[in-house]
Amino acid sequence: MQSNMDRKKALKQLRQTRRESIRQATAAMKGQRKTVKAIQETLSAGAATVPEIAEYTSIPTDEVLWFIATMKKYGQIIEESKEGGYYRYAVTQTAKGKEKMGDHS
Repeated sequence: MQSNMDRKKALKQLRQTRRESIRQATAAMKGQRKTVKAIQETLSAGAATVPEIAEYTSIPTDEVLWFIATMKKYGQIIEESKEGGYYRYAVTQTAKGKEKMGDHS
């Protein structure tokens, strides 16, 4: 009997300690989805460089670059052409199809 009560108490404490970290992780994921959506919306109007995307979205350039690299890795965007020292990025046809279907994963 005593071990069952101890187990319940331990589980309750674990839930309480994890609650804040789960809340923080959820907030971070929402922020990331918002950033990806802003970048995708910018690129849906046409190809753009990292500085142009940063200016249009008001997201810091280094953060835009990080997201662009990740989105490129997963095939959501492509390098279209080079303008000066910067590549112009565009949404891939696969990503465009998902946007039309309402799938932003």
